[in-house]
Amino acid sequence: MEVSLQAQPVGRRTANCHPSVWGEYFLAYASDIKADNFSEEEGELQQLEDEVRKMLTETPDESPRKLDLIDTIRRLGVSYHFESEIEESLQNIYNAGDEMNNKDANDLHTIALRFRLLRQQGFYASSGKNFYGLRSCLPRKFNSNSIMYYKKKKRACNFYEKQNWERLTKTQKERMLSLYEAANFGVHGENVLEEALKFSMSNLESMIPNLSNFLAAQVVQALKVPIQKSLTRIAARQYISFYQQDESHDKLLLKFAKLDFNILQKLHQKELGCLTAWWKNLDFATNTPFARDRLVECYYWILGVYFEPKYCLARTILTKVISITPIIDDIYDVYGTIDELTIFTDAIERWNIHELDQLPSYMRHCYRALLDTYTDYEEELGKEAKSERLTYAKLEAMKKLVKAYFEEAKWFHNGYVPRVEEYMKVALVTGAYMMLATTSMVGMGDSVTTQAFDWVTNEPLIVRAASVICRLMDDMTGHEFEQERGHVASAVECYVNEYGVTKQEAFDELNRQTAKAWKDINGECLNSNAVPMKALQRVLNLAKVICLIYKDEDGYTHSATVLKDYISLMLVDPVNLNKFQ
Repeated sequence: MEVSLQAQPVGRRTANCHPSVWGEYFLAYASDIKADNFSEEEGELQQLEDEVRKMLTETPDESPRKLDLIDTIRRLGVSYHFESEIEESLQNIYNAGDEMNNKDANDLHTIALRFRLLRQQGFYASSGKNFYGLRSCLPRKFNSNSIMYYKKKKRACNFYEKQNWERLTKTQKERMLSLYEAANFGVHGENVLEEALKFSMSNLESMIPNLSNFLAAQVVQALKVPIQKSLTRIAARQYISFYQQDESHDKLLLKFAKLDFNILQKLHQKELGCLTAWWKNLDFATNTPFARDRLVECYYWILGVYFEPKYCLARTILTKVISITPIIDDIYDVYGTIDELTIFTDAIERWNIHELDQLPSYMRHCYRALLDTYTDYEEELGKEAKSERLTYAKLEAMKKLVKAYFEEAKWFHNGYVPRVEEYMKVALVTGAYMMLATTSMVGMGDSVTTQAFDWVTNEPLIVRAASVICRLMDDMTGHEFEQERGHVASAVECYVNEYGVTKQEAFDELNRQTAKAWKDINGECLNSNAVPMKALQRVLNLAKVICLIYKDEDGYTHSATVLKDYISLMLVDPVNLNKFQ
């Protein structure tokens, strides 16, 4: 039954959020890089890169060591240097198929790692064929070690703990971790991977008290954020710490990863310094004091989408757009009156600088900043004959987002709580991920084509799935705070009202929908012929960012307690080059 709440009185509200944590901290980095030192470091990096490439190409594809090497390179965050070599090796491994699977049928680690690496690369490694022997491998491996026994009932495997975990060797514990990471790449209908995920999660949790500090830290981190949901740069920073504690680590590879991290960090610091100067000049803190001021957090968000040097322009464009978007969101959510919002929505639809005169001063400032941002990049992209891309981002994405913001504002001012289906139709747009998915490809050069923009603006399954994850995780972590300050009903309130369930029951259902969306994403990343993997990766990465920012609370709104340490690791503190070389 549709529920109508009391209409909200006209009045100004505020986002009620803390001010920027970082202020102008990064402004100094805009001109702080010393060219001579930077060139010297890049020269050393190139030498190390050549040696790692030699190591990679000389290791036979049929060797299990090749899988471990590719995985280590990826987890250290340096695989972007070796994209073609890794693609070629995994293509060969995929083509070998049954030959390699049969050879390693009793090696759980190799089976799981091969499966995960292939799926990460977009190859459809079958959990039945290419992940050969999993159903029998799991119970047999642990039954033969007298650690686990199992019984079959209705074709499902149930696993039971029999002895203490101290009896498992380090290698056996690492195999369990490999299985867990692989199982997170499951798609719909893969019951064997659902069994493997439940099995590995339960057993890893039981292992923790009996693991070494080194291995326990890895397990805890993996259970918190598996590889499939981790951000490359923050995961690399954490893995560098793990890897250097491993007695078998390769010193050359470790040095390369550390130096690469620090050189990239300097590049990112400079980019953020220039963005800070741009943001300071706009002075939103003064002109829209009711709104969230989160430039640094937005840049961190976009680093999760792409961190590679070649995407500098794409990062800058998307950071500027995502930084202005919450200002617009807060205008609709907390400050604007319905009459003002009507005028503002019409002005966005017309997209003309001459609309400024009819807007209130605080809206005028935001409107000019928005139009100027797109105009600047329209001119820059025009030099590459790619300015038509902004038409997709502006007309198809931003205008659609603003219309959805206005729809939610009307719901709030009328005291209306929609049904879940009606809410999600609008809320998937107001989560802004459809707009961000489109805009993320604007500055990617020849990596994407016009066909990719046609694809992304038609709301393909992977974009809808990422939008579901964004919307539901945002709603579950932020709905109480938002309702206290006055906000349109979230998915939680809509579900409770429509189905008459408790809040916990609503959470359980929304978490199920989030898990389903992840399987949608996993499936869409496998051998998609519609668009390049580089385009799919942007959408996947957007979903990954949400898993960090909104895991336990609204990390964007409350960034001082949630994101500050992560940002420091990524953008402030360099890696110690001398430790554990």
